[in-house]
Amino acid sequence: MKYLLTGVLLLFLSACASQGDSGGASGNMTVGMVFDVGGRGDKSFNDAAYSGLERARDSLGVDIVSIEPSGEGADRDAALRQLAADPDVSLIFGVGLLFSEDIAAIAREYPAKRFVCIDYLAPAEGSIPENLSGIVFEERKGSFLAGAIAGLVTRTGTVGFIGGMESSIIKRFEEGFSAGARYVKPDITIIPAYIGMTGSAFTNPAKGKELALGQYGRGADIIYQAAGASGIGVVEAAREKGRLVIGTDRDQEYLAPGHVLTSVIKAIDLTVYSTVEQVLEGSFDGGRTTVFGLEGRYTDYVYNRKNEALMSPSVHARVEGIREKLISGELEVE
Repeated sequence: MKYLLTGVLLLFLSACASQGDSGGASGNMTVGMVFDVGGRGDKSFNDAAYSGLERARDSLGVDIVSIEPSGEGADRDAALRQLAADPDVSLIFGVGLLFSEDIAAIAREYPAKRFVCIDYLAPAEGSIPENLSGIVFEERKGSFLAGAIAGLVTRTGTVGFIGGMESSIIKRFEEGFSAGARYVKPDITIIPAYIGMTGSAFTNPAKGKELALGQYGRGADIIYQAAGASGIGVVEAAREKGRLVIGTDRDQEYLAPGHVLTSVIKAIDLTVYSTVEQVLEGSFDGGRTTVFGLEGRYTDYVYNRKNEALMSPSVHARVEGIREKLISGELEVE
């Protein structure tokens, strides 16, 4: 597997170098990225990260390389090592919670390189390597706002949640959503479901659609999905049934105009870009985990002219009030 990955990566780097996207021959800093399960094209988490990397290339003049995972991403360790061993690559991003252990171990082996893990899960014991920066978002609070919106907008009194891989981080989405919905509508019915227990749960839009159709059939008129590429199937079901869906990670309104109530967004693209910019300026916030939350709108929900017909001004005002309470600490999400 490692030999195969090496061969594929060398071919990929050669192709990119011919396009001016990677390498380091120009003398610029080279930034590497290994994607989470699902890879590019998920219209969510990975695409958001790559958008930030592309912006850094175009605006800051860095060279970039990226590696797609295979299968369920079991080769992430080998992919990280490929980039760490490349003398031209000085900054490496691991996109997703599943990188947490591998990237910390490899950071210790390559102290001269800088590593960043998005959605990093810090160890219960021990310290974070000084050359590793963990980035996390307030997905529980963002999901609380999604739940509040769903609770205020639902007409049937029943809403659904569909997660990808049943894991600690996706559970936070469900918990926040349920708490927010019950905060504004205590008697609401919430139907939760998960696509699977492994990384492939983020790459199964057919299963996402099947679960969504089932929830709509049981009376849900709004479903919040946190399922990566599998969430595309949930959006398709909303469009087919004339119901509503809440997207995640990026504004997904364009996937089904008129059916995306809102999206809970994480400014993954901005954090990637900002990190590259900081390294170029000679600073790096390593050895710790940084939280990007509601304050500053790094974690936020979408409200604009495209969805204002679905979310009345009174609902928007109520949600903004809840957001301010979450930021101030007046309202806490456990």
